[in-house]
Amino acid sequence: MGFDPAGKCDTFAAMKLRVLAGWALLGLGLLEPVAAAGIFMDPGSAAITAVLPQPPADGSLAAAADLETVLEVQAYRTPAEVKWAQRIDKDSLFDYADVLGPWFTAANLPFTAEFFKEEGKDLQAVSERIKGLYARPRPPAVDPRVHPCIPIPSSFSYPSGHSLRAMSRALLLAEIFPEHREELLAWARRAGWSRVIGGVHFPTDVMAGRLLAEAFVSEVLKNRSARAALEHARAEAEPFLSGTKPVALKPAA
Repeated sequence: MGFDPAGKCDTFAAMKLRVLAGWALLGLGLLEPVAAAGIFMDPGSAAITAVLPQPPADGSLAAAADLETVLEVQAYRTPAEVKWAQRIDKDSLFDYADVLGPWFTAANLPFTAEFFKEEGKDLQAVSERIKGLYARPRPPAVDPRVHPCIPIPSSFSYPSGHSLRAMSRALLLAEIFPEHREELLAWARRAGWSRVIGGVHFPTDVMAGRLLAEAFVSEVLKNRSARAALEHARAEAEPFLSGTKPVALKPAA
């Protein structure tokens, strides 16, 4: 999959050229073939599938502690925490404007938006694969005392997909904006914890999402087309960082 160095491109690359002229930068022989139908990495890579331990076994002390934490967080969650969990449930890349600034929108950064959309396809494939390996039920299915304040997803619980996406995005954004690395990672950790507040994940699901994100991003960064895209994303953001380009009045829907 990817651009042909001779100038020909496959269906994915042709679509990118139609959607966004910026992808033409990757047409200079930079897009690297990836196995198993991945865009920037192989979702079935052993480096990914072997990274997580088993979730706590049913009846174990660790499983009991997981459930007790969910119930305690539920008992004391505040209206502000509920609002935060509901916001994170919508799962938007551009929530990172909290860290980067109001200029961080899809309207201002179409190339960046498109890159994360495509990277997200690899991430979704990884999430579905790993969740299927463990098939862990979510907290409300384990104990009827759990009352989520956000919708219960139909997928399995381990690892947390929201935690995985939040940390993966933060790690990749930290490659683009290294000066904000610590703030981005802190925001991602808080976003992941919102899934425990929401009552749809155990704490170990959230931690597993973070671990998987680190392995996922490590694989993505081995791909030179991904690295080139990150460099171009920084260039796209530079006018806003330098103050030479005004912020769009409204973010893209």
